[in-house]
Amino acid sequence: MTFAAELAAARPQETALRDADTALTWAEVDERLRPAVNALLAADLGPERRIAVFAENSVETVLAYAAATLAGASAVPVNFHLTAEEAAYILEDSGARAVLVDARTARSGLEAARRAGIDLVTGWSGAAEVEGVADWLALGAAAGSDEPPTDMAPLPTLVYTSGTTGRPKGTELPPTSFVGGADVAEHVHRLAGAGLAGYGRHLAVGPLYHSGPLTATRLFLGGAPVTVLGRFDAEAVLAAIDRDRVASAIMVPTHFQRLLALPPEVRSRYDLSSLRYVLQVGAACPAEVKRAMIEWWGPLLWESYGASEVGSTCRISSTEWLEHPGSVGRPVDPFDVFVVDESGAPVPAGVEGRLYFRDGSGRGIVYHRSGAADPGLPAGLAAPGTFTLGEVGYVDEAGYVYITDRFSDTVVSGGVNIYPAEAEQVLATHPAVAEVACIGVPHGEMGEQLKALVVPSDPAARPDGAELVAFCRERLTHYKCPRSVEIVETLPRSAMGKLDKKALRVRYAAASV
Repeated sequence: MTFAAELAAARPQETALRDADTALTWAEVDERLRPAVNALLAADLGPERRIAVFAENSVETVLAYAAATLAGASAVPVNFHLTAEEAAYILEDSGARAVLVDARTARSGLEAARRAGIDLVTGWSGAAEVEGVADWLALGAAAGSDEPPTDMAPLPTLVYTSGTTGRPKGTELPPTSFVGGADVAEHVHRLAGAGLAGYGRHLAVGPLYHSGPLTATRLFLGGAPVTVLGRFDAEAVLAAIDRDRVASAIMVPTHFQRLLALPPEVRSRYDLSSLRYVLQVGAACPAEVKRAMIEWWGPLLWESYGASEVGSTCRISSTEWLEHPGSVGRPVDPFDVFVVDESGAPVPAGVEGRLYFRDGSGRGIVYHRSGAADPGLPAGLAAPGTFTLGEVGYVDEAGYVYITDRFSDTVVSGGVNIYPAEAEQVLATHPAVAEVACIGVPHGEMGEQLKALVVPSDPAARPDGAELVAFCRERLTHYKCPRSVEIVETLPRSAMGKLDKKALRVRYAAASV
C-alpha cells in the first residue's frame, strides 16, 4: 500500500495537496501516483536513473517529484527560467533520460532534450499539445494502476548550483537532507519522522527547483499536506496561511520584505495563528526586517545558514537571534566552524576572517562528476570534509557565527545565487566592450542586484547600457543579467593583474549609503 493510500484511510477528508487551481485528497493523490510511478518504472532511465523536472510550481510538479522518489529514481530540478541551451547542459551533465515539463516549458524542454539526446519528454497542463511531448496522464494510464513495488533503493535528488566559472555543478542532496533507507518503503517511513513533517500543513512559497522550497516534496512524502504557490504574491501567502491553516513554511528575506510592505489593513485581515515554524534561508536578512517579522509572527522564525551542497551548517531561533542580533547561529551536527586570515592561519574568537567548516562525517562538498571541492587551505588545515561557502565573518566567544562579507564572487539577489562570470562571458563578446566586471551592489528589497562595470572598446563611442542588458538577455536567462550598467575608464587590478572585485564591492557599497 502506498503512503498516500494509508493516509487516505486514516485522513479521508483531508486536502492533501493543492495549488491555485486544483485540490486533491489523499485518495486522489494515490489514484494519480500509482500509474505515474508505474510509468517511470517502465521507462529506460539509464544507469543513474535520472529524471529532470522542468516545470513551474503546481500540484502536478509536486506529484512528479513524489513519483520519481517512489520509482527509485533521482530527480533533477531544472530552473524553469533557463533557455533550452542552458537546460541542455544540465540534462546532459546529469545523465537524465527523461524530462518532465508543463505548458510553459514544453517547447524549451523539448529542444533541450533533443540537444542532450533524450527521447522521453512528457508533461501536463497542455504540454502534450506540443508535438513530440507525450501526455503524462496517458503514459500513466498505459502503465496501469497496480500497486507499484517498493523494494528499490531510494536515490537522492541531484540539484545544480553554479560555480565561479558560471557552469552549473550538480550535487546530490547531502546526508543532512537525504534520509536514506534500505528501500523506498523504509525511506518514506523515515521521511514521516523527519524535519517539519510533524508540524502539519506546509506552504511551498518559492520555486521548487531551489533546494529550500524542494523540502516540500519530502514533507509531502512524509505525510504532511502541502499547499504550493506559483509566482510570489505577498497577500496570496497570507490568504493561503489563513485558508489552509498552514503550520510551516520556508522563506527568504525578500519574501519577508514584501510581506512587511503590505498595508496594515491587509496584514491584519488574515489569521496566521496556525503558524508554528517558519525557516528563513537563502541570504542574510537585514536586522530591522528580521526584528519586524518576529514582532509580527512571534518567536516561531528560525534561520538556517548553509548551501545545497551541505544543507544547514548553522541554525538560530528567534529567541537566540534577539540575544545575538545579526548572527546566523551556531554550527549544527556534524559541522564545526573555524576562521582563518588571508594566509590561512587560524584567528581567535571575535576576529574577522574567512569562514570555513569541517564536516564531521568527512564528506564536505562533493560535486557530481568532479568529486570533492578544494577548500583552498594550507595542507595542515584542509582535512577531509573541510569546505567554505565563500564568506567572511567571525565567531564570538559563545560560538555564534556572524557573516560580514564575501570573498567569493557570488551575488545573492532575493535568495537566488547569481554567478557574475556568466554575464561577464556574454558581455565580453559585445564589440563595444573591452573589459567588463559584474558585481553585487546593495539593494533595499533584493539584498543585492547585479551591476556591470564596462570599459568601452572606443571611449569616444560609449555603448548604451540598456543595449548591453538587452544583448545579455538574448543569450542568458534574465535573472542572470545585470540590472544596471556603468561605463568606466578602467577596472582596478592587483599587482599581479588580477581584477580586484573586493575593491569594487567596497566602492559601490559606500556609494549606495
